Amino acid sequence: MKYQVGRAGRVVVARFEDKEDVLSNLAGIAKEENIKAAAVYLVGGMREGSIVVGPEKDVMPPVPMWRELGESHEIVGVGTIFYQGDEPRVHLHGAFGKRDNVKVGCLREKSETFLVLEAVIVEIEGVNAVRELDPVSGLALLKL
Repeated sequence: MKYQVGRAGRVVVARFEDKEDVLSNLAGIAKEENIKAAAVYLVGGMREGSIVVGPEKDVMPPVPMWRELGESHEIVGVGTIFYQGDEPRVHLHGAFGKRDNVKVGCLREKSETFLVLEAVIVEIEGVNAVRELDPVSGLALLKL
C-alpha cells in the first residue's frame, strides 16, 4: 500500500442540466479551475450511460463487461479526479436504479444527465497523485 496525506481545498458545487455530458463536464471543471486532485460526489438522474460492471474473467488484461442504461435512472456516485499527462481523468463508480432494477458499475464513455444532476467536487491539496497507463492491465491507474 502507498498513500499520501492531503487536505481539503476548494469545494465546487455544480448542477448539470438535462442532456449534458457528466464526465466531460466534470473534467472541464477540473481543467478550468486547475484542480489537480479531487473527490467527486454525484446525485440525480441520468438518461444515458455506459458502465463497466466487472471483468469477464479475473485475468490480465481485464476484458470489461459493459451495460447500457438506455433510459432514465436515478444515480448516486462517488469518484476521483487526477491528471493523466495534461488532461484530468474522472474515475467514477455509481449505483444506477430504475424501478426494482439496480446496476452498479464504473461510468465510462456515455454519461448524459436526465433532468438534473448535482455534483460536489472537493479539491485535495498537498498530494501529487497522477494517473499512468499500467502496461499489465492496460488501464490508467493511480500512481503516488
